[in-house]
Amino acid sequence: MKYRAISENHLYSKAYRKGKKIATKHVVIYVLPDRHAGKLKKENPNKQFINRVGLTVTKKIGGAVTRSRVKRIIREGYRLTDKKYGIRKGNLIVLVARDTAVKAKSTDLEKDMVFAFKKLEMI
Repeated sequence: MKYRAISENHLYSKAYRKGKKIATKHVVIYVLPDRHAGKLKKENPNKQFINRVGLTVTKKIGGAVTRSRVKRIIREGYRLTDKKYGIRKGNLIVLVARDTAVKAKSTDLEKDMVFAFKKLEMI
């Protein structure tokens, strides 16, 4: 399933300011309840709540190729976590890559995300 992306900058800022935060070895996760979840539920063909996910990978991580690879790995780690454990829906989730994510595998990121989402009571 393809996830809906956060496209507005103000939603990233709001998640950073007001959201719950947890930092792991490879990724920092911000979670904030989505005010427009009900509206998005009506637009969804399955009529289910969805999470809007945003990825942040800074230029400190590396060049464009490296940043794209890190984004793919983070996306896959999130997908595996959601598939195995079922992340609670109706939230804005911002995933920020750390320097160690460059050498990480998707399974490493999955383990980090499982730990983080359990701490945030999302699983």
